[in-house]
Amino acid sequence: MSLKAQIDADIKKAMLAKNKEELEALRSIKSLILLAETEKGGSGDVSADAENKLLMKAAKQRKESVDIFQQQGRTDLVEKESLQLEVISRYLPKQLSEAEISEALKKIIDEVGATGPQDMGKVMGSATKKLAGQADGKIISELVKKLLAS
Repeated sequence: MSLKAQIDADIKKAMLAKNKEELEALRSIKSLILLAETEKGGSGDVSADAENKLLMKAAKQRKESVDIFQQQGRTDLVEKESLQLEVISRYLPKQLSEAEISEALKKIIDEVGATGPQDMGKVMGSATKKLAGQADGKIISELVKKLLAS
């Protein structure tokens, strides 16, 4: 079942359950997918990879919003954004732990033959492709710096 079909089914469930908050989050995800489908130059279909990128971007935006609202003391908005983040996270692929990311990065460093910090670009290029959707780019970058420095 495609992500769009899954979202449509979950929207119906949320409507029947009269769950307004979840319904709002699901509609925002559907909106992202519809925008991607109707994008200029688009084929009308969104690949699974593109769907994952959309969801990762939306999740990252929600995380940043939660941080900002917490700094400002807006607990009402923190709750709303946290709920939306939780709903978005259901559709994301399982995120790797820091230890799993580190192991994968060690293999990638060996594959590309990186020896020091000057090879970070080579490692990051390969790592972001292999770990796409499974880890945040910021975490990957920090771990690559640590591994190449040692």
